Amino acid sequence: MSSEPALADVLPRRWLMLVHQLPPEPAYFRVKIWRQIQALGAVPLKNSVYVLPAREETREDFQWLIRAIAAGGGEATLMEARLVDGFTDPELEALFQAARNADYEAIAEEARLALKFNRRKSVDRERQSAQQQTARRLRRRLGEVAALDFFGAERREAVEGLVAELEARLAAPATDAPAAAPAPAPDAYRNRVWVTRAGVHVDRIACAWLIRRFVDPKAEFKFVAGKDYRPKRGELRFDMFEAEFTHEGERCSLEVMLDRFRLDDPALAAIAEIVHDIDLKDGRYAREETAGLAHLIHGLCLGERDDEQRLARGAWLLDDLYQYFKRKR
Repeated sequence: MSSEPALADVLPRRWLMLVHQLPPEPAYFRVKIWRQIQALGAVPLKNSVYVLPAREETREDFQWLIRAIAAGGGEATLMEARLVDGFTDPELEALFQAARNADYEAIAEEARLALKFNRRKSVDRERQSAQQQTARRLRRRLGEVAALDFFGAERREAVEGLVAELEARLAAPATDAPAAAPAPAPDAYRNRVWVTRAGVHVDRIACAWLIRRFVDPKAEFKFVAGKDYRPKRGELRFDMFEAEFTHEGERCSLEVMLDRFRLDDPALAAIAEIVHDIDLKDGRYAREETAGLAHLIHGLCLGERDDEQRLARGAWLLDDLYQYFKRKR
């Protein structure tokens, strides 16, 4: 066996750097962009320069952010580099680890307080319910931070244990109930070729599942580079620039599809809320299932490069999640 190091171990890491310039007014827009950057897990290198490890999903996150900056009258440029001036790879990784350790410690502190409160001999029902809500919120927050923990911050394992202990003390049984079936989709959207960007991730995987499951059972999917693609006759685009179905305002593409196809199904609405929070990272719905699906989709995409296979495997996950919500009140 050769003792030579692999090429990936010799070459420096690839990094994505976002350089932006925002208009001085309105102030809320600057705050909004800053919050979105924080939600991506990017760390600042200097004024208006932020960095993320170069990955498929981080590139997509920055691209959507650039679109939001441009829509607000700002300017932004995305660059990829193997060497970042003034920093070694270990130093950059340490910046990410420090940021996530701080996030984990904030969760740990709140979990310790909740555990201390719960150890009291008598807690009334109202306070018990409030503690259960705290546990669910901490689990959601832990999942959000873990999804941005690109380099394995050391505090994660300890915080996992604290939150799990709190959940165990406050566990409550779930109840099941059937949900309504979705309405049929218009015939105009059947037997079509559906086009989206290559390198599908959660929103595109969910949209494709929705299309084939509830809209167009014989749908064919086509994966393209994305920008400047000219659709052929009979093609419909989704979750890409200038598509027939894509982000609208603060809604992800799956939410837009549910509205356009008039699929009034609580189970589908729950899945759309989860996809929204994974895709947009704004924590709007804060469902307890979000972190789990985020990890599964991330692992799926790490292990599978072929887009058709990603859709197929993602469909299994979403079928099971749909059945779960169909039976959950």
